[in-house]
Amino acid sequence: MNAEGIDVFGRKSTVAVLRPFGEVIKLPFDVRHSAEELASLAEQLKSIEGETRVVMEHTGCYYESIAKVTPSQILCKPLRRCKIEI
Repeated sequence: MNAEGIDVFGRKSTVAVLRPFGEVIKLPFDVRHSAEELASLAEQLKSIEGETRVVMEHTGCYYESIAKVTPSQILCKPLRRCKIEI
């Protein structure tokens, strides 16, 4: 299983993807919360081999724009909030 961590900010987020035992799939990179960059993020997530779980920081409502474009087979778990399946 892959783990994608997203540190959510107001207009952008920082994303990194790891496999078990700390194997880095994608080094941390920034994604602006524009429709184009979020769509690109969703495509990148779909292209990763294996099951991917997304964990993101719950910062007000900033996580919502990312949760809306996360591929449906990926489970989003905002921290400090109940999980959302999309």
